[in-house]
Amino acid sequence: MKILSLWSGPRNVSTALMYSFAQRPDTKVVDEPLYAHYLFRTNANHPGEQEVLNNMENDGTKVLNQLQKLRTDHSIVFLKNMGHHWIDLDERLLDNMEHVFLIRDPKEMLPSLINQLKDPVLRDTGLKVQKDLYDILTKRGKSAPVIDAKLLLTDPQNVLQKACNALNIPFYPEMLKWEKGPRTEDGVWAKYWYHRVHQSEGFTPYEDKKEPFPKHLEPLLEECEPYYKFLYQKAIKI
Repeated sequence: MKILSLWSGPRNVSTALMYSFAQRPDTKVVDEPLYAHYLFRTNANHPGEQEVLNNMENDGTKVLNQLQKLRTDHSIVFLKNMGHHWIDLDERLLDNMEHVFLIRDPKEMLPSLINQLKDPVLRDTGLKVQKDLYDILTKRGKSAPVIDAKLLLTDPQNVLQKACNALNIPFYPEMLKWEKGPRTEDGVWAKYWYHRVHQSEGFTPYEDKKEPFPKHLEPLLEECEPYYKFLYQKAIKI
């Protein structure tokens, strides 16, 4: 069994990518298994936080060790993880997984994030931890493809084919379409975050943002940009 961990940030079309992988006949998906661990360690103020803590294992080391023993008929287990959920964990836990990163331009991500988190800080974006994780994996001799959300939405088939090649797994055309509505794998937080993806039947074509960037987010944007630019240089291009 291959465990494939996605390291994303919020509002990066990560749930759409999870739904995409759920269409594969060889893959079981798991939605944000480290979310309760993150909330427990940080006391972050998130929508429905107590419900998440009550419904999930709060110890991330236990979670990742349990996933190694997961019994499934599928040959791939796809974990949709948020980068910032990696906190106070032993890097050796990364060794028995393959990894892929999903990033999004913070100019587009931050105005969306404030719909759920009114006053986000750098930690909430996941970008710094994504960069740190990329460096850790490189140091440990592991390669990890990087997917940029804009490029994924612009040409999903091309980007997914290249990502699958990099991960040494087959591409399935079924990954491009899914049925509207929630999935049984959705976390208990879906009612706060997943409204748009539940209306989708595939990757929504990319459209430029027309609204001006919120002025109060400019300092956070400046913090985010170096991490995004570093990872974008590594991203699969079309």
